[in-house]
Amino acid sequence: MHPPPGEQPPGRRPEPTEEPAAPFHSVRHAFRVLESAARHREGVPVAQLARETGLPPGHLAHLLLMLRRQRYLERLEDGSYTVGDALALLTAGGDRGDAVHDKLQRGMNELRKATRAAIYLGRYEDGEVRVTQVADAPGTPRVNEWVDFRSAAHATAIGKCLLTQLDHDARREHLSRHRAARLTSRTITSERAVLAALDRQVATVPTLDLQEYAVGTVCAAVPLTAGREVGCVALSLPVHQTHRLRAAADRLNNEAAGLLLALSL
Repeated sequence: MHPPPGEQPPGRRPEPTEEPAAPFHSVRHAFRVLESAARHREGVPVAQLARETGLPPGHLAHLLLMLRRQRYLERLEDGSYTVGDALALLTAGGDRGDAVHDKLQRGMNELRKATRAAIYLGRYEDGEVRVTQVADAPGTPRVNEWVDFRSAAHATAIGKCLLTQLDHDARREHLSRHRAARLTSRTITSERAVLAALDRQVATVPTLDLQEYAVGTVCAAVPLTAGREVGCVALSLPVHQTHRLRAAADRLNNEAAGLLLALSL
């Protein structure tokens, strides 16, 4: 079990020097907790976890709750912790791809229930925006993909979030292949304005789409990057629930660490 490698692939934006976004911050700390638990197969008390990880009690308690909920850790009868079955499954041999897919889908379903919004997993692969998994339900329907997401990166929260993780040249190259078409009255179509907006986007703040892709839908996305892969997790809400978007996006940002952990292990 190793943390995500720090090497940047061509086209990736350099890692920021400021405090990382919540998922990255939490995952680095989660790795410390899991590595400590893995060294103590018979169980490790919370006090010892705190000493070995150097994490403050409040933050450690939050991580332990998240790791137990995701089944990365198991709490024993004496109150100590040991590695859980999800961690063993993801780090074992066999068809790891299926195990990761299933783990991500379960995590996305939990996020859907927690945020009461449809949840999307996005990747930037081979120069294209791809939505690889969706968690939706009758009460939280997915957005109607009326224009191929690959052609709408300038207007979607997923696309903009992925493009912010690329360097300037890679962004310009993408927009040269996918011209910024007007999809709604709110869509930004000027390449210069799109690039300026991407430059202004703060890594720790969710990327938003306020009816720029589809009338009647608002969206938010946060980075979800493991190693050399560029990814994000996003949510969508009907426009009459816009008042919930900020709180749902903050919840998404805070809870995304479980998904990033599955990608990183």
